[in-house]
Formats: sequence, C-alpha cells, structure tokens
Amino acid sequence: MRYYTIDELTRTDTSSLSKRLDDMGLRSDIEGLYWLPCPQALLAPVQQEHTASCGAHVMALEVLPDTLHLELLVRARNKMRCECVQYASPALAQHMIAYLDALLEELGVHI
Repeated sequence: MRYYTIDELTRTDTSSLSKRLDDMGLRSDIEGLYWLPCPQALLAPVQQEHTASCGAHVMALEVLPDTLHLELLVRARNKMRCECVQYASPALAQHMIAYLDALLEELGVHI
C-alpha cells in the first residue's frame, strides 16, 4: 500500500485534527479512520464515470496518537471492488497531500 505519513506529532496535534475532521463530518465507522473526499475534477476518467454508481470517491486518513497515514488509494464508498478503485494519479495525490498539510497548518500543527 502507498501512504503519505506524518509522524512525531503530539497527542494534542492529532486530537485537534480529529476534532476538526469530526466537525467536517468525515469520520468513518472505524475509530481513528476518516474519509477525505476527492475532487471530482482530479479523478481518473473511470472514477468520474462511476461516481453515480460507486462514488463518492475518497481517500482514507488514519489518525493515530502520534502519526497520520493518508492512504493514496482512491476508494469508492458504495463498492468494495471495482475498476474505479485505484491509486491516485500524481496530480490527485499531490492535491490531497497539500490539502492535509494546509489543514494541519490551519490548526497550528507545524510539520
């Protein structure tokens, strides 16, 4: 699996991020796991075609006490297996990494 990992965070850092993600309604049914929505314009053509049947398309963010793992696999919320479940394009991966970095900066977490 491919990930973008940020480690050596404090519990205060990860708690404030978890609270923000909860407030944004991104929590999954699994403790510490959040679904970050992918911008439609950056999805692969097959993912754009499958939005109605398989979407929304998201990337998983795991929040641990001192570490974040952003999974670089684009998942379909309505289907487990489909050709539209695939790794993010370089453009989408960069966008989501920048999004997470900006969110942390907004919260005052310096990485």
